[in-house]
Amino acid sequence: MTLYLIGLGLNDEKDITVKGLEAIKKCKYLYLEYYTSILQIKPEKLEKFYKKKITLAGRELIEKRADEILNKSKKFDTALLIIGDPMSATTHIDLFLRAKEKNIKTEVIHNASILTAVGITGLQLYKFGKTTSIPFAENYWALETPYNVLKQNQKQKLHTLFLLDLNPLENKFMSINDAIDILLKIESKKKNKIFSKKTKVIGCARLGSKKPLIVYDEAQKLMKKDFGKPPYCLIVPGQLHFMEEEALKK
Repeated sequence: MTLYLIGLGLNDEKDITVKGLEAIKKCKYLYLEYYTSILQIKPEKLEKFYKKKITLAGRELIEKRADEILNKSKKFDTALLIIGDPMSATTHIDLFLRAKEKNIKTEVIHNASILTAVGITGLQLYKFGKTTSIPFAENYWALETPYNVLKQNQKQKLHTLFLLDLNPLENKFMSINDAIDILLKIESKKKNKIFSKKTKVIGCARLGSKKPLIVYDEAQKLMKKDFGKPPYCLIVPGQLHFMEEEALKK
């Protein structure tokens, strides 16, 4: 019996690979990891396409009650369906390692990830520095990690990708507007002059879909922009190559 970690890609039920679909057909149990990202379709459409029942798996199940999945995979082929690529998030790597410790046969089936999809902006992928997230927080003043990562990347003239927090089960998604506001508030406290209303940034929505939205402009202008449906990410470019500049203009 096998535990499959299957990447679904970024858009809809048809983004899955042939290899991934063949694995799903073998499985008795399907879990959909439903807290690190979302597709542009409802989970019910996946069930209709796969012709199998899917259990939504939130953070608590994956991180605190993972044995529920692991124990089933000892007796039956079981799959954890992951939006994007299975190994892009540390929580999935942890599950993979726990399965290995229990001598559970595992198979990872890769797919497109936001970490590569950002290439559609025209920025060169090898020029991205450390990726970080901006989490929901009541106290923005205590939230400094994303700002510190930006500072570190800027020292090396690298691009910074911010993944914005979300909770699909509660239909809660951090907007690009809110992410910029958080960075501005941290800047007002830290005063390192690495981010301002005039900083040129890239706001992205629904990358990997048929209708992605990519906007490159000053932070203050993006704060007034309606980006439509999630998911979102924010990029602060580092030093731009002339080809990157040309791509961003278009």
